[in-house]
Amino acid sequence: DLTEIIPVATSKDTELLITQYDGKVIEDAGVIKMDFLGLKTLTIIRDALRLIEQNHGVKIDIDAIPLDDTKTFELYQRGETNGTFQFESAGMQKYLKELRPDKFEDLIAMNALYRPGPLEYIPNFIARKHGREAVAYDLPAMEEYLQESYGITVYQEQVMLLSQKLAGFTKGDADTLRKAMGKKQKDVLDKMKSKFMDGCKANGHDPEVCEKIWTDWEAFASYAFNKSHSTCYAFVAFQTAYLKAHYPAEYMASVLTHNLGTIDKITFFMEECRRMGIPVLGPDVNESLYDFSVNQQGQIRFGLGAVKGVGENAVISIIDERTKEGPYESIFDLTKRVSSKAMNKKCLESLVQAGALDSLGSIERSRYFAIDPKDNANGIEKAIRFGSALQNKQGSMQNSLFGDDHEETIALPVIPEGEFWNNLEKLRKEKEVIGFYISGHPLDEYRFEIRSFCSHRIEQLANLEELKNREVSIAGILTEVNHRISKNGKPFGSFTVEDYTGGVQMVLFGEDYMKMKEYLAQESFVFIRAKVQNRFNAPDQYEVRPYMMQYLSDVSDKMAKSFTLKLPLSVLSEGLIDRLSDVLSASPGNCQVKIQVSDPVDNLAVDLPSRKLRIRLNRQLLEDLDAIGTVEYQVN
Repeated sequence: DLTEIIPVATSKDTELLITQYDGKVIEDAGVIKMDFLGLKTLTIIRDALRLIEQNHGVKIDIDAIPLDDTKTFELYQRGETNGTFQFESAGMQKYLKELRPDKFEDLIAMNALYRPGPLEYIPNFIARKHGREAVAYDLPAMEEYLQESYGITVYQEQVMLLSQKLAGFTKGDADTLRKAMGKKQKDVLDKMKSKFMDGCKANGHDPEVCEKIWTDWEAFASYAFNKSHSTCYAFVAFQTAYLKAHYPAEYMASVLTHNLGTIDKITFFMEECRRMGIPVLGPDVNESLYDFSVNQQGQIRFGLGAVKGVGENAVISIIDERTKEGPYESIFDLTKRVSSKAMNKKCLESLVQAGALDSLGSIERSRYFAIDPKDNANGIEKAIRFGSALQNKQGSMQNSLFGDDHEETIALPVIPEGEFWNNLEKLRKEKEVIGFYISGHPLDEYRFEIRSFCSHRIEQLANLEELKNREVSIAGILTEVNHRISKNGKPFGSFTVEDYTGGVQMVLFGEDYMKMKEYLAQESFVFIRAKVQNRFNAPDQYEVRPYMMQYLSDVSDKMAKSFTLKLPLSVLSEGLIDRLSDVLSASPGNCQVKIQVSDPVDNLAVDLPSRKLRIRLNRQLLEDLDAIGTVEYQVN
């Protein structure tokens, strides 16, 4: 009975027993403290397994997967761990590519080492694994327990086992040493040291070497990690990597579902899907489920439940009716079959804006919002009225003794003609009801400029202290633009600039504002050079202060000094030269052209600058070069 051992109380408004107890002494009271972590990762795994079974008919026992799976280790070796557990940071990916793990123990060790303190040993760990650095042991007897980590002490268990082997510690002594290290109990460690030194001496070990070992262990105490803990986390991590390697679409669909509430993360993972070659399609009333799912073509389909304004009842009704009676043929078929109580006007508007009705014929989204002057109703209102009328008619027929022999047929409405939304307007509407862009991104036509001239992605500005006093170049679309007057009557401007990875807020005052205010318009595409510096009147805070801004469409023309075409010798031909000449000549300008011919067999490359040809970099030129297929290019 815990109440006889420790103080307990009932939690507010429940009968749950709780306690507050000092962790350092709770074990002395005869109680074991256990931490239970509710990991979102476990839910991601569960839902991925459900999708895999639905799509492939395969029921996977995730706890019985082979821990020597080749495809999983190849994924780790490529550092393609975005969306997996524990191993997805950029720093970890860098080390994974260098380490090239090929056994589960490598992952356990990396999980333990990739933390402040032991992080500095990772280069040694990698070098020793690949034979570039000799594996050394202070005493030959230590090899038995340090061999798996290439002579580097990584785990508390290694210290426990070595203390028993070198100094004759009992298991109880070793556990006391573990606790003292884990809880940084210096007084206990000091007592254990003399016992360790005496035991080592009795076993014939050199006292000087043993002194060094103890000193190393004291340093190790500051980051001591439990191997069993690291193993459990590495096992869950391996499960996620296994699913990503073998069932990438189903796994990433589950990852997207469980990160839907965080715009930055969902954008990041959608970009990861594109990198993996997995299309992420928008919602569709004829294919979507409630959450993200995978269709028969292996494409990820957006869930209807993610569309703002579409309630759970509407989603369930749409899916249930589709399952029973087959796909919807038109908006009128949809409103006729789904109860108007579940799917109202607001719901239908959101579905249209999200593109969920795009598969129902060739009607543009904008037409559903066009107003018919005859009855002052738009297409959505006409569809709602039509569906309600039919449903009311069917209801009255069921209550009638005579059936519908003499009932009038309800005419199918006509969707009015209207102005088309341009691509930016369509994307803006998507963002309104989803929270981000689905079918594309406003910056898509500027991918080349962003790749060639930007030093940072906006997500990389999250920790400004690391970038203090550095210059950064970013590009994006302006949102939340405001022109204001300060309390002293001086004009200033504030805005948010967004790229594929996130957004950052900026403010312009004084001369900077006057110099750049012409660019501060909603949905302007801009290129910004800025400096990361201390915030005014807040020396411990940092901000991104722009000092130059220009339209993104002008960047290539103004900043590109030369343009290099890279051609492998093996593809060089007269026909290719003629095609390149035609493409380049079609975009005359001021940018110098260089051709680099390379022979990878002999590791040779020759630069051939053109004396006469000058081009203007534009999207059409780059698309034409991409269409050729065998040409790489870069801006200098």
